Amino acid sequence: MKKNNYLDKDLPMPSEDEVEFYLKKWGALEDYKHQESALNRLFNETYCNNSKIDEVLIKVASLNDFYSTNIFSVYTVAKHVQSLKIDNDLKCHDKKLVNKIALVDLGGRGIKNFYSFATKYCSHHFPLNYPIYDSYIDRVFRYYRYHDKFASFKNDDLKNYPCFVEIFKKFQSHFKLEKYTLKQMDRYLWLLGKNHFN
Repeated sequence: MKKNNYLDKDLPMPSEDEVEFYLKKWGALEDYKHQESALNRLFNETYCNNSKIDEVLIKVASLNDFYSTNIFSVYTVAKHVQSLKIDNDLKCHDKKLVNKIALVDLGGRGIKNFYSFATKYCSHHFPLNYPIYDSYIDRVFRYYRYHDKFASFKNDDLKNYPCFVEIFKKFQSHFKLEKYTLKQMDRYLWLLGKNHFN
């Protein structure tokens, strides 16, 4: 059986020096810094709640544009988010909320799983409590599971958000990176994956 080619790569051992290197790199990405700043103001100052469709709509549309999350029916997703009445669950940092947001009924087109988008939506409300999932971070975790055995998990566990958070924290603990916030770890893991798996 052929091994996934991304496992053949040679990634550096995670360490504080590596995290600092990538955080510095992220800090030099002017477009990303300003996009993040704009989204932080939108989610945490301008439209903190999710009960009004127009407020949810502008947040969904902005995330979709900045992150290219491939939501082709922004209004449908916004209506779905509004219908879930998520504000209390968000404030309680309920990790099961992500998978609820992710599954959207698109009518005749069936149910679509916007999982990566859902992690970003929750993370932009509470960045210290909801780490972001994307394909680069997925590959980084699979790579280090194979090479360093930092955790035992199935690939599908990465798409179950409570499991993903647990895996994320095991990665931090295994490599002694607990001094960094989940947001800082997001940036490190994303850039590490982007550099090696793009």
